[in-house]
Amino acid sequence: MVRLGLSARLVAIAGTALLAIWVTLLASYYLSNGLRSAASLPAPGQLAAIADIIRAAEPAARPRLIEAFDSAILAVRIEDGLAGSNAGLEVDVMSDARFAPYVERLGDDLLAITMLARNGERSRLPLLFGGQNNPVEFAVSIDAGDVLILETRTPFLVTPYGLPVGLGAGLMGTLFALAAVVILHRELQPLRRLAAAVDEMDPAATPVPVPDVRFSAPETRTLVEAFARLQTRLHQMLAARLALIGGIQHDVRTFATRLRLRAEQIPDEGERERAIADIGDMIQLLDNALLAGRAGVGSLDEELLEIAPIVEAEAGNDGSAMASRTLVVSGSAASAMLIGDRLALRRIVSNLVDNAVKYGQRAHVTLDVEDGWIVLIVDDEGAGIATQDRELLFEPFVRLEGSRARKTGGAGLGLAVVRNLVEAQGGRISAGDAPGGGARFTVRLPIFLAARQAL
Repeated sequence: MVRLGLSARLVAIAGTALLAIWVTLLASYYLSNGLRSAASLPAPGQLAAIADIIRAAEPAARPRLIEAFDSAILAVRIEDGLAGSNAGLEVDVMSDARFAPYVERLGDDLLAITMLARNGERSRLPLLFGGQNNPVEFAVSIDAGDVLILETRTPFLVTPYGLPVGLGAGLMGTLFALAAVVILHRELQPLRRLAAAVDEMDPAATPVPVPDVRFSAPETRTLVEAFARLQTRLHQMLAARLALIGGIQHDVRTFATRLRLRAEQIPDEGERERAIADIGDMIQLLDNALLAGRAGVGSLDEELLEIAPIVEAEAGNDGSAMASRTLVVSGSAASAMLIGDRLALRRIVSNLVDNAVKYGQRAHVTLDVEDGWIVLIVDDEGAGIATQDRELLFEPFVRLEGSRARKTGGAGLGLAVVRNLVEAQGGRISAGDAPGGGARFTVRLPIFLAARQAL
C-alpha cells in the first residue's frame, strides 16, 4: 500500500481546498449571471429579427427559413391562429417582469408568452434534484391569421438554482471530500499524541498521560486504552521485580554474613582472605544489582545534597606514601548542590575510583562546575580504552580484559551500574582519553536550579 508522506498529504489537502474554492467561484458565477435565463431564453432582438425575416418572406420561402432557424434550443413553427390552453399545463407569464424586454421590443405583435409543461408535469413545480427548465413559448403575429411560435428548449439538466447538474455534483463531492479530510485529521490527532506518549514512556518514570479519546472512533479508543493497560502492567512488573530482588538481597546478605563468620575460622591466612574477598564481591554484586534495579524503576531517593563532601569521602587521598588517589575540587564546585540519591552518588564515585585504581594504578579525580552542570572527571594511568570499546564498556557483565579482570576481581557490573545511576538522576557519562594517556570517565549531573542561577 502506498504511504503518503507529510508533504504529499499537505499537497492533497491544499488541492482539495483549491478545488472547493474553484467550484464555489464557478457556481457563484453561474448564479450571478443567471444561467437559467441565459441558457433557455433567446434575446428579445433575436426573436424580433426572426419574426421580421419570416414576415417579409414569401409564403413559399417560409418553410426553408423555419428549417434554418429551428435548432436544439429554439423550435420555430407557424400556426393558423393562437392555440388555446392545454389542460391547464400552460401558464401565461406575459406579465412577468423578466419578460418585460420582450413585450417592449415586439410590441403589439407579441400575442402571448406561455410557460409550458415539463415532461408531462405542471409548470413551475419545484426541481428537487434537477431537470430541464420549463419551455417558454412566444407567440408573434406575422400575418393576418398566421402566428409564429418560438419555443425555447434546454438541452441540458439544471438544478433548482439554475446550475448544471454536473457542477452541483462536483460541488457536493468537494464538500464531502473536505468533510472527510477534517474528520480524518480529527481521528489522526489522538494517534499522533499516542505516538508521542509511546516515545516518552519510561518504565522507570511516572506513567505518561494518554490522549483523551472519548469522542474518537471505537478502534482508536481501543488502541489507546490497550496502551494505557500495557503501561500499567510494565510498571507493576518492574515494581514486583524490584521487590523480589530486594527480598533475595536481604536473604543472601544474611547467609553471606554467616558464611563470612565461618570463613574467618579458616586456618590458612591466604585462603581465609580470598574467601572473605569473594564473599565481599558477592555482597557488592547484590548491592549493585539492587541499586541498578531501583534506578530502573525510578525508586531512587531525592534530596538536596552538596556534592563535594560525598566525593571527598569516597575519593579523598588515602594517606599512603604513594597516594593512589588525588582529588581537586574547584571553588565553584565546593558549594555546588544537586537533587539526587546519596547512596547512588556514593556508588557512582566509588565505582569509578575503584576501577581507576584497579586497572590504572592511580585515580585522579576532579570536581568542577561547567555551564550549569556538575562535572566529575576520573582519570587513571593505565593503557586507556580503545575508541570502539568505549560504549561496550558500559554494558552489564562486560570486561575488556578477562585475565586482568580475574586477577582484580569483579563481575563487570560496576560501569553499567554507574551509567544507570547517572542517567536515572538526569545526567550522562562518557569515556575518553586522559591527558596522561590513560582512561578518562566524565560524569555530568544537573546542578540544582537555585545554585545554577547564582552561578
